[in-house]
Amino acid sequence: MRFSCGTGQRRPRDKPGQSTYCLLSGPTPGNILKRATTMKKQNASSSGPGAKALDAGRLRAALDPVKIPYADSRDIPARNGYSKFQPRAIQALELALRIRGNEYNIYLAGDANLGRTYFVKDHLRPAALKAPTPPDWLYLHNFEDLDKPVAVDLPAGRGRAFKSAMAKSVAQIRTDLPARFERDSYHKQHEALFKASNRRRDELFSRMEGTAAEKNFRLEMDESGALTLSPLVDGEVLDDKAFEKLPKKERTRLKREGDALLSEIGTYLRQINQNEKELKRDELELNRSIAREALIEHIQPLVQEFGKHEKIRAYLAAAEEDLVENVDQFLTKEGPQTLPDSQSGDDYFSRFEVNLFVDNSRTKGAPVIVENHPTTFNLLGSIEREAELGALYTDHTLIRAGSLQKANHGFLLLNTEDLLSSPSSWEGLLRALRARHSSIEDPVDQEQVRTKTIEPDPIPLDLKIVLIGTDENYEALLYHDDRFQKFFKLKAHMQSTIPRTMPNIRHYLVVLARIVKEAGLLPFSRDALAGLVDFSSRIVEDQKKLSLHFPLVRERMIEASALAELDNKDIVDAGHLREAVGTRDFRSNLFEEEYMGEYEREVIKVATSGHAVGRCNGLSVTLFGDYEFGLPHQISCTVGVGHGGILDLEREAQLGGPIHTKGMMILKSYLVGLFAQDKPLVMTGSLCFEQSYAGIEGDSASGAELAALLSALSGAPINLSYAFTGAVSQSGEIMAVGGVNRKIEGFFEVCCRHGLTGRQGVIFPQDNAVNLMLRDDVIQAVQQGRFSIHPVRTIGEALTILTGLPAGKKDKKGKFPPGTLYHRVDQRLAELARLAREFGRPDEG
Repeated sequence: MRFSCGTGQRRPRDKPGQSTYCLLSGPTPGNILKRATTMKKQNASSSGPGAKALDAGRLRAALDPVKIPYADSRDIPARNGYSKFQPRAIQALELALRIRGNEYNIYLAGDANLGRTYFVKDHLRPAALKAPTPPDWLYLHNFEDLDKPVAVDLPAGRGRAFKSAMAKSVAQIRTDLPARFERDSYHKQHEALFKASNRRRDELFSRMEGTAAEKNFRLEMDESGALTLSPLVDGEVLDDKAFEKLPKKERTRLKREGDALLSEIGTYLRQINQNEKELKRDELELNRSIAREALIEHIQPLVQEFGKHEKIRAYLAAAEEDLVENVDQFLTKEGPQTLPDSQSGDDYFSRFEVNLFVDNSRTKGAPVIVENHPTTFNLLGSIEREAELGALYTDHTLIRAGSLQKANHGFLLLNTEDLLSSPSSWEGLLRALRARHSSIEDPVDQEQVRTKTIEPDPIPLDLKIVLIGTDENYEALLYHDDRFQKFFKLKAHMQSTIPRTMPNIRHYLVVLARIVKEAGLLPFSRDALAGLVDFSSRIVEDQKKLSLHFPLVRERMIEASALAELDNKDIVDAGHLREAVGTRDFRSNLFEEEYMGEYEREVIKVATSGHAVGRCNGLSVTLFGDYEFGLPHQISCTVGVGHGGILDLEREAQLGGPIHTKGMMILKSYLVGLFAQDKPLVMTGSLCFEQSYAGIEGDSASGAELAALLSALSGAPINLSYAFTGAVSQSGEIMAVGGVNRKIEGFFEVCCRHGLTGRQGVIFPQDNAVNLMLRDDVIQAVQQGRFSIHPVRTIGEALTILTGLPAGKKDKKGKFPPGTLYHRVDQRLAELARLAREFGRPDEG
């Protein structure tokens, strides 16, 4: 845990939207304030001299429900109220819609809980609906290069139609073509080819036999088709044994004649082989002719319907030729089946599948895509693989689109933090913008072995990308990546507040009514709507502003509607809204309650009555999760003789942050400027936050620290009924701080635990008066004179309230009037300087 004293400027932790706040308006807040403004403060004198306490009417802004011109949220007209609140962002978005090209993309900058994504979608939707619907994109098999699938675009809806028609045609072909090969007409033609081939073969064989007989040889053919040539002697076949018994000269002659005969009949053998080839060729031509007849019947309708597109016409022609060339796929095969060489895992017919890569058949106008998980695959697309017999393979059917391709010709919304969490996604996005097309690749680490893959055709890109993030992310990208500014030239800056004027309130009500409708909530009454407006000012901590953190307001509206339903009501009133906020705080304020219990038992010692020298009540805020609350602290100071100066114990203990340290340095500068003009500032002392064991940051306690120091120097006791928050400047002005409402409410709660005396109060910077949006119980206590709130402009005004003494101003001689606080401080500092000189003299004698 880290305490924050608060600063004049809001730190990130003090930004609206990071804390949960209490509801301001109730059923009768307007009446309370009206009564408070007409009453006179009877206890003004009890507060002591100093700045006048604020009356209850200035402690917050409250919208009178009578000023709302609607009985409830159902009467509010349906309009787009967002456009009135974000002029800078609207201008950037409108400019992006008018500029073509890929360089004028948008970075939408704004705090969390501003509804950034909803705002962009809401503004882009009308323009997207008016834009033409982008085409469908298909990936088709490339019959010329299997590793490079062809990308084809068709008008929206035609891609799905072509995929369905192609699948239907292929299914019909697979059924019809085998049936054609079973027809009698085909068998007759096929049989005629075989008979003609057999007649030719028999004729050639007869010629071979005759030629052999003329030479006294017999030609025989076994079952395997092997030819055997045997010599004849006296008309009888000469076997091997008889051949060996012949004289050598006779054997030589017969062998020579046999070889000559084999050479002679080789011509016939070549003719027989040629006859076999002609049979196969004629058989293939017959099969192809049958296949072509069927394909014309099934492919031609596709050509007529989709052939206007050149790539589709070429694809269908190539598909027809491939089917004709592979007509054997449709024939009944005997024996083990083998895949064609061109296949690598799937069956032959997968090449005719159509991959509907991007389907815009149900898209109206330009797409508006929000990618919530922009990994490399989800954003840029991917090439998937399937396992077949232990091996991985892929083809054109396994190419998957990413949100970049789906948003093509439209708008792609990305959260910057999500995108930057995947560096490869960010790099891939920039490459696509630079190349003006998307190329789907397999991301492979340099150390990884690259496997065989496919290279799909790139798809041209024409879209607007909206990066949604914080100002910090914008600066980081701007300063650390030169490519960012090249492709994201438009910054759409969302503001978090608007002035609290009646025209803006009317637009604000339009947005509230829209939330009611879109979330399906019960209608909100007039007083509930007024409470939501006041709650909006509470979020931003400004009486003259409204918060645009609509998601936070929406949360309370949803919870209030649920409570109204549990109460069997048909409308949400201010009571339900107040109950919703109260229960929300109850669920989150466990640590606050535990702290308050420690204050009540005085384990944490913060006095809310009495007087003490060198002690002052300071205020801080702390944050647990999303719940912020205020805690008072006792600030103490000791001074004495010496040359050590004022020690900041928080800094010495390494518990003080740099802003707190700066506040201490300003405090010392103030003392030098006021009291060290005619004497040296020689003293020693220390300042610390009592019972503080966590870090301290911020300078809003510097005013209280200065008060404790001046009290210790002057000996004037401080009234501990007050707590003081405010940053002091070198000239003594009290400057604005953050978290003023929580600080006041935290001290008020401690006072209630100790018992309200009517003399307790808080001193705070006058500049923070506009930031007061206090709870009902604090306002009622002020109205009843049991608590007071004092705005001050200078440290002198604060000291007058705290000590009851006038601070004092220097006269023409540079002296402070006797009886003033500063006169006593000046005298004490002069005495400390004299004592330091005396103690510093060397011993005499």
